[in-house]
Amino acid sequence: MTGALPTAASLYERVRRVIPPVEWSGFVDDIEAILALKRERNAVILAHNYQTPEIFHCVADIIGDSLALARKAVTVDAEVIVLAGVHFMAETAKLLNPGKTVLIPDLDAGCSLAEAITAQDVRLMRQRYPGVPIVTYVNTSAAVKAESDICCTSGNARTVVESLGAARVIMLPDEYLAQNVAAETQVEIIAWQGHCEVHERFTPADIRELRDAHPGIIVLAHPECPPEVVQEADFSGSTAAMSEYVGRETPARVVLMTECSMSDNVAVAHPDVEFVRPCNLCPHMKRITLANIRAALEENRHEVRIEPGIASRARLAVERMLSV
Repeated sequence: MTGALPTAASLYERVRRVIPPVEWSGFVDDIEAILALKRERNAVILAHNYQTPEIFHCVADIIGDSLALARKAVTVDAEVIVLAGVHFMAETAKLLNPGKTVLIPDLDAGCSLAEAITAQDVRLMRQRYPGVPIVTYVNTSAAVKAESDICCTSGNARTVVESLGAARVIMLPDEYLAQNVAAETQVEIIAWQGHCEVHERFTPADIRELRDAHPGIIVLAHPECPPEVVQEADFSGSTAAMSEYVGRETPARVVLMTECSMSDNVAVAHPDVEFVRPCNLCPHMKRITLANIRAALEENRHEVRIEPGIASRARLAVERMLSV
């Protein structure tokens, strides 16, 4: 690293349009402490796009969607990784960095999709559909990944499905993602009935109301949304794809049909774009705070451990995805 080390004061310039001064004053002590702790412990913080701006823009070292975090986790040159996201993401980081200490600031930062399916469910699907390859969304536990052939994210799902060269695949556990991918490919997809508690709440009526209230607005939808929402939107893609769309097209006014903090984080880089924000909150993502990131670094809280037999098989499914 070259140049002056960041301070809370210098970092505020990045986020002053989305964090009022009265809120920022409550963050300063934790930010200064986290910056110092990262240097002391040779630690890096990986933050998902749904993290709040004071985490995403001020203490994170690596940011992105699930695919980006998985790819970049392999290259981490640090002894400690703190995952500012949900538990399955921390497990993925551990799978790809078995010799490093991986911490999750809150053990209860879960995911409705990860809770929608078990390893036993996957084994039963194999029995029901012998010989059909299983593609598992990264929003699952390591135990579920271990029963799968390959993983995918919302950003590469179609590519992964088509890479298998099979006429038929099982895609778990997000039913809507599977249906949205099925609409784009000739591959027959057998879906599970899991849903994201954030994205399943969006409706076509929401989009029509937005268009009535904000003429000319561009609507971007995450593929975890119901298919009828994706069909009503102007564009559908992963959080990375949505961010790239805003940067490429610079719409005058846009709405992101996804988790709340995404708009704040993208808005930081695009001051000329108006973001309309009727978003849904992920209670699990919001369990991660500056305070518990600081505690994780101070107290080595909470270290992610995966049983070796599960880890080896789950790692293979993730690595197969990354090689596509």
